[in-house]
Amino acid sequence: MKSAISFVALLVTGTSVPALAQSADAGAARAKPIMHEAQGPEIVVTALQRDRADLLGGASVLSGVELDASRRTTIGETLAALPGVSATSFGPSSSRPILRGLQADRIRVLIDGIGSFDASGASADHAVSINPLTAERIEVLRGPSALLYGSSAIGGVVSVIDNRIPRNVPDEVVHMQADAEYGSAADERRIAGAIDVPLGGGFVLHADGSYAKQDDLRAGGYLLSKPLRGEAAQSPSAEIRELAELKGKIPNTAAETSEVALGLGYVAEGGKIGFSVARSDNRYGVPIRFSLDPDVEAEAPTLDVRQYRADLRAEVNPETGPFDAIRLRAGYGDYRHFEIEEDGHVATAFYNEGLEGRLELSQRQRGVWSGVIGGQYLTRDFNVVGHEAFLPPTSTEQGGVFTVQNFDFGRFRAEVGARYEHSSVSAHASEDLGTPEAQQSFNAFTASIGGLYEFAHDWKFGLNLSHTERAPTAEELFANGPHLATQSFEVGNPDFSKEKSNGAEATLRGRVGDFSIELSAYYNDFSNFIYQAPTGDIEDDLPVYAFAAGGAKQYGFEAEANATLMRIGEAKIVADALVDYVRVKIDGVGPAPFIPPLRMLGGLEYQSDPIVGRIEVERVTKQDRVAAFETTTPGYTMANARIEWRPMGPEGLLTLRLAANNIFDVEARRHASIIGDYAPLAGRDIRVGASIRF
Repeated sequence: MKSAISFVALLVTGTSVPALAQSADAGAARAKPIMHEAQGPEIVVTALQRDRADLLGGASVLSGVELDASRRTTIGETLAALPGVSATSFGPSSSRPILRGLQADRIRVLIDGIGSFDASGASADHAVSINPLTAERIEVLRGPSALLYGSSAIGGVVSVIDNRIPRNVPDEVVHMQADAEYGSAADERRIAGAIDVPLGGGFVLHADGSYAKQDDLRAGGYLLSKPLRGEAAQSPSAEIRELAELKGKIPNTAAETSEVALGLGYVAEGGKIGFSVARSDNRYGVPIRFSLDPDVEAEAPTLDVRQYRADLRAEVNPETGPFDAIRLRAGYGDYRHFEIEEDGHVATAFYNEGLEGRLELSQRQRGVWSGVIGGQYLTRDFNVVGHEAFLPPTSTEQGGVFTVQNFDFGRFRAEVGARYEHSSVSAHASEDLGTPEAQQSFNAFTASIGGLYEFAHDWKFGLNLSHTERAPTAEELFANGPHLATQSFEVGNPDFSKEKSNGAEATLRGRVGDFSIELSAYYNDFSNFIYQAPTGDIEDDLPVYAFAAGGAKQYGFEAEANATLMRIGEAKIVADALVDYVRVKIDGVGPAPFIPPLRMLGGLEYQSDPIVGRIEVERVTKQDRVAAFETTTPGYTMANARIEWRPMGPEGLLTLRLAANNIFDVEARRHASIIGDYAPLAGRDIRVGASIRF
């Protein structure tokens, strides 16, 4: 992408920076998870600059000690316990978030509002190139407001907030933080650290790095699901019959990852600007999809991933005029990964080069009226090279403009929003795949209108209506070949048109004394819903997974409750619970594939300044609403516990953690995982960790 450097330079030189107040950015402030006792407003999405309680859709926040306790090496597993969130769980090293049953290109995973510039949306085995180990805060936005970040955010947004581009000048001479943890299920060792140094004159230097290494993951119970074990046990091949008894470690799941980053920021009165550069490396094995055909050898590929990334952020806060803030974000990423076969040669190489820029103009409050307008532009060049390439070289270009307007009448708030987006997707001719040169262009329009009414003190009811449109991705249009790592033959359809939906979401949030509750219910009616499902055919000794489209209905709910049961001096005992459920049904076909079942989670927590202790039980029900050629996934009940000790108090520099996950070593599988029948979740996992901040 020859224009990348000049484009970023244009963005920089076109942004004046008079000076900016040395105050912390609200989007970077620490916050407790949404159902913990409220301690002031929580700003969830930087573009909206809105208290979480005033959002029209569901939202979650992880930060501080709660984020430390939840961290895993993948963003999907880090967030999997939040309401409405599941994960693709393609082994311990590749797990992308699933929001309300939607995944891949319907979910945007961002670094502070800018995309990840990787290949994670192309296939479940591709890890997200966003590191949760160095995140300061992770925000999850579900519902129509997420569409500010693009039509591909139709399912929701996960935004990772870090401090690589410093937002404020530290009070200390040097500000440092570090986190280390050990997990027994995969002999996982990881460490991450960051440092911020004020250089004077408003300049701040930042550096961070992380390293993690793990062996093969030990699962609870059998590796193969019960139907596959039964099939294997009946095989005339002794080697296949042995697969029915496989337990313990999941072969080919070891991994080693590292990342380093450097940033520089300028903070003054009235504005700020900064940039960062980063390199990440990730080498991990893909769980084996065991073949029950003795004539077909199961593959055990390894993925070798490398990414270079550069980011820019600038903000101006004019004292007068129609806008109180002008914010610019831009990023550039150069990504590649190799899929390496067992003999060491590279079977397939993936290359992705991307550029994204976003400009937001925050309107100054005028009476009851405020809002934001902006524009966004991204390009992506994606190329798959090798004898098992499943996609021709493709180029994607997308530009959009958006606005959200708010009207605050006190107890009643109204919001209207709209986004227009033009996308162009081109595929170059490929002799290997037998595909000609092709191009598709789409114009997508999204609009929403809603209101929030406080009908009693601390009780709010919201309703939002939306129309959304999404252009199909290059993978959905042009895939046509074998994919080694997923052990599947993938087929797209170049004749796909836009995916459209009309939907509604209702929310209820309230608090009475020490009890709080939050409910969200949603319904979406899709036309041309694009999905990938097994066809039952075999091509090149691989099961065929084809993209198809049809009308679909999505509906579900999320419910959370929190209550303080007892106070003992300065300490208290708190109970919390969440339930989430989603259905996606394709008209004339039946259930959509890979949809998570009903889940319930309840916890009991002791909270005091020096010690926080928690026990919880998660129940995931059986998923027997399955698509054609899918298998039923049994339910499971998993118990977890953890204790955190802050010997110097809640604001002290040291936190020690001890956790036991899946205490009873149960066999658990996620229905949303394409390899759930071959690779269950981790078995009993004892984790010991420490965090230092000063």
